[in-house]
Amino acid sequence: MTDPVTRWHRLAGDTVLLDGFHALKHALRFGAEVPVAVTADRAAALALAEELAPDVRDALAGLLTEVPYATYTSFVPRPHPTAVAALAVRPSRESSLAKLAHTPRTTPVVVLDHPRNLGNAGAVIRLAAGFGATGVVTTGTMDPWHPTVVRGGAGLHFATTVERLTAEELPPGPLFALDPEGDDIRGVKLPDDAVLAFGSERTGLSAELRARAGHLLSLPMRPQVSSYNLATSVAMTLYHWSCGAPLQGRGEPRE
Repeated sequence: MTDPVTRWHRLAGDTVLLDGFHALKHALRFGAEVPVAVTADRAAALALAEELAPDVRDALAGLLTEVPYATYTSFVPRPHPTAVAALAVRPSRESSLAKLAHTPRTTPVVVLDHPRNLGNAGAVIRLAAGFGATGVVTTGTMDPWHPTVVRGGAGLHFATTVERLTAEELPPGPLFALDPEGDDIRGVKLPDDAVLAFGSERTGLSAELRARAGHLLSLPMRPQVSSYNLATSVAMTLYHWSCGAPLQGRGEPRE
């Protein structure tokens, strides 16, 4: 078997960087194929696994190879406090599209329309994984598998489906778009097969996606507050969906 440094350099261009212990932990929990994993302190990484993730401790023990700290830092854009990094095989586009298109669907798909902030996109993927959403779709130029997005998502890309599509390629289901001019979300019951679209942090929804939406919804917000963070908006919307019904006394639900 080749040494980990050679394997890393051979695979780095075609795989997903798992930056830090938590990203590797989550990727393993959700079935990622991880051909190489390194750490600058193997004993510390395994001790962390014993404390926080005993379910993947044995898998980590079989994967992690200790390398000099300088070697580790050469593999990552910014060293992680846990000094752990790995490479994982990205799910094929074909398998992702099949999962997004599969019906009937029992959980929503989140759409980020032309997102700009890599960290916010990662936080949304982490939220979607936590709520069990079917997937997160991005439109525009951002790569949702960019290393900064994967780091922000703590490796939970492998716990949901993450893909970049055009507005015309969105998966089936009723499209609800978040917009300040929309109906108060508290009066609307979101169906399980909803497609939930959120505009970019600065410019909001694109005209194309806004025109395609069957429903415009707004989040409650105090006057003179400009906006919510993107991940906060997604969290509020997914929580509302998870409750299964609109709040009583906050408006009549629509069919």
